[in-house]
Amino acid sequence: MKRVQTIAELRRALEPARLEGMSVGLVPTMGALHAGHVALLQAARAENDVVVATVFVNPAQFSETSDLAAYPRDLEADARAAEAAGTDVLFAPDAAELYPPGFATWIEPKGAAEGLEGTQRPGHFRGVATVCVKLFSLVHPARAYFGRKDAQQVAVVRQVVRDLNLELEIRTVETVRDPDGLALSSRNVRLSPAERTVALAIPRALATGDPAAGRAVLRDAGIEPEYLEVADLDGPTLVVAAQVGATRLIDNTPLRRIV
Repeated sequence: MKRVQTIAELRRALEPARLEGMSVGLVPTMGALHAGHVALLQAARAENDVVVATVFVNPAQFSETSDLAAYPRDLEADARAAEAAGTDVLFAPDAAELYPPGFATWIEPKGAAEGLEGTQRPGHFRGVATVCVKLFSLVHPARAYFGRKDAQQVAVVRQVVRDLNLELEIRTVETVRDPDGLALSSRNVRLSPAERTVALAIPRALATGDPAAGRAVLRDAGIEPEYLEVADLDGPTLVVAAQVGATRLIDNTPLRRIV
């Protein structure tokens, strides 16, 4: 596996694939890789000649500087996990590489970006859309892979690809969960044992398939959700965001699978 930090290094690493017409699969991540990311990498490995993973904690996606500062980072562990999953190139730039001095061009999605996370985290999807378009432009993937847990993000990225006529496919991989039902997230490491027990109310709430019943489950556990509602995200989907202690968690379930 090649590890690169600059755009110039990335382009050199991918030049043979471009010249030979090889298919490239891209897995954009913010690091702190877990089994959910591994599932994305394995899906990319199965469908492409070359797999590129990115590790970039995108500051443009964070509205709170404290949340950005607290986001877990362990590049060496990420590199080991990415290599074990069959990654060919790991791109881990610093912020100045993708947002150099004078950077002033942003993608401002509407539509799928409105409501839910778009309301709770103003500017979040601007950061997501912009960094994804930059990565798509740099890597030229045939396919890019995202987790279903971030269902609204997937919908936004699909919309951007469609509206800007970008030549790649967006693949979605199902949410990976721990045996107790909690969706894997890089933020889970910030939960104390007691908070993790409380957080298990989130998948239980989704399992009701009903917003009112789900809110009751959360409130019984002492959680007041930021939102828990049905949204059209590749079909009707029950989506939730809630704070457990100092950790904000999101999750969802497609309703067509439980009704």
